[in-house]
Amino acid sequence: MDATQSADAPARAAAARAHFFTCVAMLWLAGFGLRVTILAVPPLIRLLHEDLALSETQVGILSGLPSVLFMLAAVPGSLLIARLGARMTVVAGLLATAVGCALRGAAADFVLLCAATVLTGLGVAVMQPAMPPLVRAWLPQRISFGTAVYTNGLLVGEIIPVWLTIPLVLPLVGQSWRLAFVAWALPCAAIALALLAFAPTAQEAARASAPRRWWPDWRSGLIWRLGLMFGANNATYFSTNFFLPDYLHSVGRPDLIGGALSWLNIGQLPASLLLLAFSGRLVGRAWPYMATGALSLACVAGLVLGGGWVVLASAAALGFSGAVTITLMLALPALLSAPHDVPRMTAGMFTISYSWAVIVPILSGFAWDASGWPAAAFIPIGLCNLLLIGLAPTISRARGAAA
Repeated sequence: MDATQSADAPARAAAARAHFFTCVAMLWLAGFGLRVTILAVPPLIRLLHEDLALSETQVGILSGLPSVLFMLAAVPGSLLIARLGARMTVVAGLLATAVGCALRGAAADFVLLCAATVLTGLGVAVMQPAMPPLVRAWLPQRISFGTAVYTNGLLVGEIIPVWLTIPLVLPLVGQSWRLAFVAWALPCAAIALALLAFAPTAQEAARASAPRRWWPDWRSGLIWRLGLMFGANNATYFSTNFFLPDYLHSVGRPDLIGGALSWLNIGQLPASLLLLAFSGRLVGRAWPYMATGALSLACVAGLVLGGGWVVLASAAALGFSGAVTITLMLALPALLSAPHDVPRMTAGMFTISYSWAVIVPILSGFAWDASGWPAAAFIPIGLCNLLLIGLAPTISRARGAAA
């Protein structure tokens, strides 16, 4: 018997390695699918503007729709997970996202373009609360690493369409924005098929015996703390993207707009790669969140008070700190709750966080308009990071209680 077990040991080790690398690959691809269709829009805005005669208000509505859907559809996503399981929810979300993105290419007017964008956003919105349960089910001993893997895929999914649409995709499709949308829909459909074919299915069996609780416990202080911390990070990122171009234009530095926005997004990648190695040592501790909040606060001051290379360096460091925070935050629901409660805690966290990401840009715009001072738009952004710093110590206490 011992000899048989010894002979089987290499086979079991090989199977375990294959399982691990399959899970890692599937998580990264799913993360990529979370953002690739959303970020395919900005490079095509000019063509949409011209072809559909969009106003600036309509462009703003089109840009804001995904965040609103992320807020409204997170809890329905939790319900879908309770019914279908996390893997099939991700598959369904990817297929909905692919169909919606392709239909954007068939839109004849602004209303139809918004309708297709709603379908795209809904697909992403139901996928987001499914990712932490997948990480916990597939890599239960390496939750922080699994979260860093799919967050890296998410960040690459934000950057790739912005980088490649104009120089590569549009020339390949004859400068047609309609076919470009179809081209960016194809990866999501392919990833959905890959998940069906290769992803582990043990989580689906476990779901059958688990309690099907999906409605978030809104009385839980932990959900609100996580939501506000995650929302502070999201609001900082989205509000800076919204207001930095107009701010730089208002202070006479339009030459910095392209570089600042590029470095804001490029700065995320080094953080994501570092966290693949170190996230396990950082997640659940208070000081990393406090440090990134302080760094983000300093970067906001650099964007407002600095000039030239200071603005570019501040944008890159702001992207870096935001990527660290988002990766560490996404690991917390799986670490701080029971397995069957992960989807509903994640859904509650996303609902609160994206509500905050919708509210803060409005406050920033109001601050600018009411004061007539462009830098006032960054005051609510700075306050978000003070909130992140203030709530960070509660996370280490929550992890101790969970343990």
